[in-house]
Amino acid sequence: MTNPAATGPAPLVPPVDEPYALFRVTGRVAVVTGASSGIGAHTARLLGASGAKVALAARRTAPLTALSEELPGSLAVRCDVTLAEDRERLVRTVTEELGPIDILINNAGLSETVPAERQAVESFASIVAVNLTAVFALSQAIGTGMLERGHGSIVNIASVYGTVASGSLPQAAYTASKGGVVNLTRQLAAEWGARGVRVNALCPGWFWSEMTEPMLGTDKGRAWVERRTPMRRVGRLDELSGALLFLASDASSYVTGASIPVDGGYLAL
Repeated sequence: MTNPAATGPAPLVPPVDEPYALFRVTGRVAVVTGASSGIGAHTARLLGASGAKVALAARRTAPLTALSEELPGSLAVRCDVTLAEDRERLVRTVTEELGPIDILINNAGLSETVPAERQAVESFASIVAVNLTAVFALSQAIGTGMLERGHGSIVNIASVYGTVASGSLPQAAYTASKGGVVNLTRQLAAEWGARGVRVNALCPGWFWSEMTEPMLGTDKGRAWVERRTPMRRVGRLDELSGALLFLASDASSYVTGASIPVDGGYLAL
């Protein structure tokens, strides 16, 4: 009797003496948004150290330029992801300078801590524009080229708050937008999977970054987070590296539509 699995594509199995070969992204072109600090800057360094040619995109020029000087072969492109002309210039510049884009890390994001009944609708909309609408728009702009070539990996940086509410921490716009990112990830994966483009999400818990400094920089805020996290501590940026590289590389070649939490157990409670 024929084994159905035998008729499928050959598995990507690295040589025994190279167990980490599938995690390599040598020579691939990666775009990282929100690369001027935090998770974005860490991701850019990680992909660069793993062999990728990295395009750094963010609104703030000075930290972007400094990071580019640190990473050989990288490219810094000032970009406001909410502006169509900036997205078009980003894709055009990266393609001309580095080549076709293989990896997209949608990391740019905003948050605001304010009670829902007092949040301005305009503020809510601006956060959704960065955290969700721009993720779709840039995925579309770069994903089109990936679909034409038949391969590519898109990693959307969502949040544990794309899965659960933030409780007493009032962040309606942030949680709504990240919930949208999680389901957008599933939808794009469903539409593009058969054409070689994988779309996944990473859902970090609480990590030290410029965005989380107002909360984690106080004893009260840090204690609030630690009480709600089974590991009783805040995450280090390097603890995102394994999941990030897994999703960006061929190590996750049969993974799409997934949302992977890296949260110290936060979602277990």
